[in-house]
Formats: sequence, structure tokens, C-alpha cells
Amino acid sequence: MKNYFKKALYLAVMAGSFTAHAGSFDDFFRAVRADNPSGVADLIKRGFDPNTIDEKGQTGLLIAMREPSPRVIEVLIASPKTNVEGRNAQDESPLMMAALKGQQDIVAKLMARDADVNKPGWTPLHYAASGGHVEIMKKLLEAFAFIDAQSPNGTTPLMMAAMYGSSDAVKLLLDEGADTAMKNQQGMTALDFAKRGRRPDAEGMIAAAMQAKPVARPAAPVSTAPAAAPATAAAPSAPAASLSASPPAPPAPSSAPTPASATPAAATPAASVKKPVFGDGKW
Repeated sequence: MKNYFKKALYLAVMAGSFTAHAGSFDDFFRAVRADNPSGVADLIKRGFDPNTIDEKGQTGLLIAMREPSPRVIEVLIASPKTNVEGRNAQDESPLMMAALKGQQDIVAKLMARDADVNKPGWTPLHYAASGGHVEIMKKLLEAFAFIDAQSPNGTTPLMMAAMYGSSDAVKLLLDEGADTAMKNQQGMTALDFAKRGRRPDAEGMIAAAMQAKPVARPAAPVSTAPAAAPATAAAPSAPAASLSASPPAPPAPSSAPTPASATPAAATPAASVKKPVFGDGKW
């Protein structure tokens, strides 16, 4: 009988705990969407995990940034229990989303919490470059963001800036030494992105940067012919002009390819170049 009562008590406690958690789950995400900072703070204080994801795989912080719920964002970033690097199903982090939307204050607070500036695949710099948010790009680069980071298909921040960003974003990346020769898996360079995006401003800057890079000259060919034997009395005398003639000059190096020649023969249509979009399609 004792064991029966113990088991019944255990099941009652577990059922109550599950019900309380289910209620807290709903309350938390309701408070996030309603921008209710006190409600969110109270739930965290009572032990609710702010890193819990909803049925669509979104954390409270990402949902607050999408809504937007600015006061809840402040509470979540300030809470030491919040993992500010919590990502969605598309591997997008809060810092990436803040960079895409040009939210400098949120970017600064996330970076102060050690949010990842560099990561495999799409990065915050890609997203900031896509939106042309130069001040955020500068902040990321100052924090050692990899300037030539490659997305899963090899696209770089310069390519995104060339097609979607601003002239200032392209200029900043070029000034900081972004590689203009890199190609993505479709064989497209940053110059190709600018052309596809009908961005003559970006096209001109990138072409000028490509032409400004020094072209390596080939070294003079080294002769492998054996040295001429000393003349003997029996050897026929060569014409005087031939004795003093210099060896033929090496051929002039071929001219550097023009930027247009870097365009792939069968370039992929512009529609296949995807701009970063928030996972649920609302960004």
C-alpha cells in the first residue's frame, strides 16, 4: 500500500510539473510576442529556460527580433541565462539578423556578450554587406571578421555587397583588401555579381580594383645551351656582326586579362543568386 501511495504521489508531482512547464512555455512565447519584458523576466526568474525553442525551431530572442519586441530583446540579451548564439533551423544567429536589419545598438550588445563574429557558412558580415550597413561592417571587421568568408556555395561578402548592398559597402570591403578574384561554386566573381545586379557603381569600383593589382611579369628565360667552345685556328671565322650579336630578347609578357574576360561563359541567371532571407520568410 505504501508503494502505491508513493507511486501515485510521484505521478501527481510529474503531472503537475509537466502542466506547469506547458503553461510556462505558452506564457513565455506569448510575452515575447507581446513585448512584455516583466513577464519574460519573471518566467526566467522562476526557472524557465530562455533558450527554449518554439514549435518552429525559433528561440525567444530571434522571435523578439522579428516581431520586433525591443524591450524583450533588452531583457533576453541582459540575462546571463540566454545563449545569444542560439540559431534557427537555417543556422542564422541573432547577430546575423541584427546585422541584416542595421540594428547597431543590438549588434554592439550581442558582440559585448561574445556573439560569434565568424562562423562556417553565412556570417554576420555577409548579412551586413547585403544591407549596405557600413558602420556595422566596420565594427565586425574591427573584431576580426574574416573579410573573404564563404557561404555554403562560396559567395563572399564582397559579392553580396556588389549585388545587394551600397556603394559605400563595396568601397569599404575593397579598401580593406577583399579578394576580387574569388569565385563561388557557380563560377561568379564579385564583378559578375555587380553586372547581374545592374550595379554600374559597384562594377566600376571592382573593375578598377582588379586593374590596379600588379600583374606578375614572367622571369627572363634561362639559357640551357652549352657554352661555345673557344675558336681554333682551323675553325672558320664567323662574321663580325654575329660575334657581337646579343641573344634574342625574351618575348613580352602577355597583357593582363580585362575584367570582362573573367565572366564565365555560361553564367548562372541572377535569379539563382539568393539574398539571405530570414528562415520563416518574414525578413
